[in-house]
Amino acid sequence: MKVREVIAYKDYFEEFLLGQPVKIQDKIFKIIEAIETLERVPSNYLKHIVGSEGLYEARIQLGSNIWRVFCFFDGEKLVVLLNGFQKKTQKTPKSEIQKAVKLMTSYYEEKLKD
Repeated sequence: MKVREVIAYKDYFEEFLLGQPVKIQDKIFKIIEAIETLERVPSNYLKHIVGSEGLYEARIQLGSNIWRVFCFFDGEKLVVLLNGFQKKTQKTPKSEIQKAVKLMTSYYEEKLKD
């Protein structure tokens, strides 16, 4: 049973997803399913970005390869997916975090207009 709903903001997540091999897409869908159905999502699946206001990263790992998909909670029951990328270094690149923060900001600005 779903505990929360996961949606994608515009096409950013879909563009990232379609650029990944099928094995990775399957793994990403498993992580999203965990976010939707688990009452408490383990931090190895979903982790708050330190120093950000409400930004999280969904964590995907296959072998030694790592991917991240940024997301945030809109209320308690809605998770909004943003951009994703393949992680090549120990630290998450600031440019990727800044892009996600901009997307989150524009999501809320559009929501206020509606």
